[in-house]
Amino acid sequence: MPLSEFERERIEKLFGEYCRGKVPPHVRDKIRIEYKIRGSEVKLFECRPRFDDHSIWTEMPVARFKKDEKKNTWLLYCADRNSKWHLFEPNAENKDIEKLLAEVECDTTGIFWG
Repeated sequence: MPLSEFERERIEKLFGEYCRGKVPPHVRDKIRIEYKIRGSEVKLFECRPRFDDHSIWTEMPVARFKKDEKKNTWLLYCADRNSKWHLFEPNAENKDIEKLLAEVECDTTGIFWG
């Protein structure tokens, strides 16, 4: 089920500010942090130009946020080395997606940003 218009706008603002603030402007030709909203989930990516063709950008998954409509909570997932998603423990669920994004930024385990 897609997000409500209000919730989508809030997420676009939150993630837009986060992505713009994560990478300094002078290196954005080498690395970018981007997000995509699809249905009731948000995916966060690290993007870099390909080594052999700088006009093509590749995406590496960082985090996935999925809305559980029944519980009205958000679930946080991390990607393994094969880009498969796994529920992030110990802080996998919260009613506020902003708190889960803060968990990604804090990254106490090194699973998101290495």
